[in-house]
Amino acid sequence: MMGWNKGKQQGLLLVADDVLGGFFAINGGAFGQASLGKMYYLAPDGLEWEPLEFGYSDFLVFCFSGNLDKFYDGLQWKGWQKEIAQLDGDHGIFCLPPLFTKEGKDLNKVSRKPVPIAELWGLHNDFRQQLGIH
Repeated sequence: MMGWNKGKQQGLLLVADDVLGGFFAINGGAFGQASLGKMYYLAPDGLEWEPLEFGYSDFLVFCFSGNLDKFYDGLQWKGWQKEIAQLDGDHGIFCLPPLFTKEGKDLNKVSRKPVPIAELWGLHNDFRQQLGIH
């Protein structure tokens, strides 16, 4: 985990990612002192860090027994289970047009391609910078 975080954004600790390039991080100060230790999610369909209102232990409970279908509502497409079953843990799916655009909102209509998850991290942060999202 520490190797994955080396050279990444200061003030947060990346702890998980999802197949569409969403990233989960523990706030180490990047999002203010009031939420120190709380989890945040970088959503691929909005490119904003969203507070999750719980810490890492509760995040693990959420991952293994939470309502993931509700959390990912709108981010699944027809046949998604079969498509992602072919990926290893170091890959995700790049969508074109990107999910944060108006044209990318329907996952059944976008082009999807497996790419290394590190590329999705870089792309999403490049998009954030170009769009002035902080």
